[in-house]
Amino acid sequence: MPLPPAPTKRAALLAPEAYSLKSSDDHFEDLAPPAPAPMARQAEAGPRAAAARTSTNGKRKDGGKGTAKPATAPSPAPAPVVRSPEPAVVLAPTPVPVQAPVVAKAPQPAPARRGRSTASTPTGPTRLFVLDTNVLLHDPMSLFRFEEHDIFLPMIVLEELDGHKKGMTEVARNGRQTSRTLDALAAQTGGDMAKGLKLSATGHLAARGTLFFQTEPLHDELPSSLPKGKADNQILGVVHALRDKFPQREVILVSKDINMRVKARALGLAAEDYENDKTLDDGELLYSGALALPQDFWTRQSKTIESWQSGSHTFYRVSGPAVTQFHINQFVYFEAPGEPSLYARVTEIRDKTAVLKTLKDYTHLKNAIWGVTSRNREQNFALNLLMDPEIDFVTLAGTAGTGKTLMALASGLTQVLDDRRYTEIIMTRATVSVGEDIGFLPGTEEEKMGPWMGALDDNLEFLAKGDAGGAGEWGRAATNELIRSRIKVKSMNFMRGRTFMNKYVIIDEAQNLTPKQMKTLITRAGPGTKIICMGNLAQIDTPYLTEGSSGLTFAVDRFKGWPHGGHITLARGERSRLADFASEVL
Repeated sequence: MPLPPAPTKRAALLAPEAYSLKSSDDHFEDLAPPAPAPMARQAEAGPRAAAARTSTNGKRKDGGKGTAKPATAPSPAPAPVVRSPEPAVVLAPTPVPVQAPVVAKAPQPAPARRGRSTASTPTGPTRLFVLDTNVLLHDPMSLFRFEEHDIFLPMIVLEELDGHKKGMTEVARNGRQTSRTLDALAAQTGGDMAKGLKLSATGHLAARGTLFFQTEPLHDELPSSLPKGKADNQILGVVHALRDKFPQREVILVSKDINMRVKARALGLAAEDYENDKTLDDGELLYSGALALPQDFWTRQSKTIESWQSGSHTFYRVSGPAVTQFHINQFVYFEAPGEPSLYARVTEIRDKTAVLKTLKDYTHLKNAIWGVTSRNREQNFALNLLMDPEIDFVTLAGTAGTGKTLMALASGLTQVLDDRRYTEIIMTRATVSVGEDIGFLPGTEEEKMGPWMGALDDNLEFLAKGDAGGAGEWGRAATNELIRSRIKVKSMNFMRGRTFMNKYVIIDEAQNLTPKQMKTLITRAGPGTKIICMGNLAQIDTPYLTEGSSGLTFAVDRFKGWPHGGHITLARGERSRLADFASEVL
């Protein structure tokens, strides 16, 4: 293709149509394919730059951006000849070649630009969520969890909040916190409750929606069989009226009440559960703390695998696709018939390599902890975590009879009485009963906690009997007295504001704790303190808590991969064959 003819006029005297092409190509610049992009930038540079790039003999001095030859090359580069003839449109003196591309190509960038803008912004109007009272009493920060969507609060919800604000319970505290939050939103500068309040006004920038209050009566058409005086039915009526008032928007009821959601769906209304507090949707997805290495793990390793000895431990620096699944302090094991087994813990991860540290074998009697040895692979993993002074936080999950309390107590007694690593053991648990409450318990704090600590007494009896050996009755009594002097039983109700220094803290039945209660207990740890959380997610007795929203699940997920924390799920029970069979079939 021949080069375009040299312009006969100065660049400043080009026709006005030549300037109109600039805006069209400017829109096309960001969305054009890579090849025409330099041409669009040339058009954007203006007529003065076009004239500067054109020599007196009609040939371009530079090869354009992206060409192989530099700007000072004596011979013209072939790149401008191969490219699209759009530069001829910019440089041609006559308006005819300029006008044709404007008509043909100006409409093309418009659809591409609209498609780009719709991809970066949400399509359609934002949704309108109507919150039930139990959502605000469950999580006072739920107002700021709906991102760009709007929130509507019926007047009956405010009435119910006012009725739940008295008392010292968790529900009452959440009700008061919600009322303070609503007061802060209503007091914002320039706020108008009739037009809606910006949820980001109090500093929660993630909440980009608007809060609406019911400032006028809404007329609904609910069935006459639903009594109007009930609060739930009034909220359903508000949802129904909002759906009719704003047909272009999606109105959704958010409630923790299952029956409320069922009634809403029966009336043809959209209803959802509040799931922001759920760490996991499925308990099966919980981090187990252990990973089985594939059978071809060693064959995939490079020939330059590193290994070194440090004390009684062996370290391996490995690589390969399995490293992408590793977490710090995760246990990995390799078991194959006819090959030596490997049981190690991940201590370091860098790029695509990881360092594995072999474990101490607590299945052997010479490594017994207060007379207790591990009976399976997961128990060995747990004892390695419990006895490591570099691990400050340990979570143990498993069914009944897997040895959680026994191993935690044995490790604590060894490190308190023998190693003197900690000053004492502090044990607490959530006081949630399985059946009906037995009422008031007399005595001191420890005496009141006594009926809740039956598991502690059972395990201490086993440990004291094994440690005393043949010391007789007097020896066992002295051992029990020594052990009891080093163990303190505390109630969770008085943990606020405390600081534990050099303590070995055991939190039993942690599956019954909420994430907020779990945070309260863990943040009590001072220098040199180790916290062990134990629980069985299949035995949750707290109302409104599930496997996904339990405080134990919350802690396991948040501490996953922390260099000073570890978790292991105990898989096999060791209590008795009756207990193991009951855990499986019942």
